[in-house]
Amino acid sequence: MVKQAIIPLAGLGTRMLPLTKALPKELWPLGSKSILEHILDECFSAGVKQVIFIISKNKNVIKKYFVKNKILEKAVKNKPEILKKLIYLNRISSKIKFVYQDKPKGLGHAVMCAKKHIKSKYFLLLLPDDIIKGKNCTKELITINKKKQSSVLALKKVSKKEVTRYGIAGFSNNKKFKINKMIEKPSIVNAPSRYAIIGRYLLSKSIFKFLSKQKSGKLGEIQITDAMNAMLLKESFYGCKFKGKYLDCGTMNGYIKSFIDINK
Repeated sequence: MVKQAIIPLAGLGTRMLPLTKALPKELWPLGSKSILEHILDECFSAGVKQVIFIISKNKNVIKKYFVKNKILEKAVKNKPEILKKLIYLNRISSKIKFVYQDKPKGLGHAVMCAKKHIKSKYFLLLLPDDIIKGKNCTKELITINKKKQSSVLALKKVSKKEVTRYGIAGFSNNKKFKINKMIEKPSIVNAPSRYAIIGRYLLSKSIFKFLSKQKSGKLGEIQITDAMNAMLLKESFYGCKFKGKYLDCGTMNGYIKSFIDINK
């Protein structure tokens, strides 16, 4: 069973400025919970025992969110529904480990920051911009991993005009979704399919070996897609066309639409 998950949270949130100057978007409300709590619910419901948050010093408010506050708990002792939520956050804090990434050097670098804490053969990587509603995507990935004993990526079929926004997977076996290439934000002409890689990854621990050899790109970032492509030459990757509804919280328009959808 896959027991550990990494959630990268050290990004600057530039697409949501100026609001993210005061509050990280991961703590913005999505219905009655924060975006981050939706991700945690998915993890814990799938059997994950430890979640590693990759944060920066500028995002210590995320750490504070999960710390017990006796004064607040006393203030709402006659409001059981609110008190229950505070107690729950305090309880799950024991399952959360905080690791610091001092500079945003790409998703690959964020994952490398957690290397020494990953103990098992496989681990999960979940991006908080992506919410999947109605069906636990993490459980779906774990099911495929058990069957194939391989890394698994969540996939969503997108329109032709959306292809350039995502990393796109190509396949050696279309029916079984066996992946043979990944291209980051390709042109429509160069896209190997219309299946976009969404922010749910179940990865072999060997990814760290490939990330450690990965050179920084033009923006000084280490990209996980490059490391996964190198890994493809040695190991299998499968795609999972997940069954839930995808909600994009990575842009302001996407967040507003997601907030409305989650409250239906």
